[in-house]
Amino acid sequence: MLIDPHQVAALFVVALAIIAVPGPSVLFVVSRGVSLGRRAALVTVAGNEAGLVVQVTAVAVGLGALVEGSILVYNVIRLVGAVYLVYLGIQAFRHRGALGTALDSTMAGKSMRRIFTEGVVVGVSNRKGFLLFAAILPQFVDPAAGRVWLQMFLLGLVCVAIALVSDSVWALFAGTARLWLGRSRRRLEVIGGAAGLVMIGLGVRLALTGRRD
Repeated sequence: MLIDPHQVAALFVVALAIIAVPGPSVLFVVSRGVSLGRRAALVTVAGNEAGLVVQVTAVAVGLGALVEGSILVYNVIRLVGAVYLVYLGIQAFRHRGALGTALDSTMAGKSMRRIFTEGVVVGVSNRKGFLLFAAILPQFVDPAAGRVWLQMFLLGLVCVAIALVSDSVWALFAGTARLWLGRSRRRLEVIGGAAGLVMIGLGVRLALTGRRD
């Protein structure tokens, strides 16, 4: 079997923990939901995930062969990714009030097409997404099964599906709870701080976890 279901299940847990915490895409989705409502937020989500598919394709094709042929390359990518994930976690904790700034966003007058296009741009340039695909996916690839690039692509699509559901939940939450969120920035600050701590823990885990060869 090209992809082990147990590996998919393990990836699901790790990817969900990374994707669900507030990052550039979540901030963008929340800002759209608070300012323009659920429909605009969901259109933003669709654009974000389309951008992530572009990332998945580029990473799978570009890194698949390198990861398959070199344990050294894999370990370098893994350690760099771990350090960067810890860095993102520290930044998320330090700037845990960033989610609250979404409440001040004003984007009236934007068309749905423009909102979708801007979502694609955010998705393509999402550094957390690239980290997930380039540094974490290789842990769940089995070189002995062959076609590493295809394994990475399929596993990447699993992550995109998780992001679609997670971001949609954020979109619906922000669009529905606009008034509730507006009454207390502290609620979003707590979410942002907890997210930072989760990312730091995931970075440490990534640094200590190797690939099975």
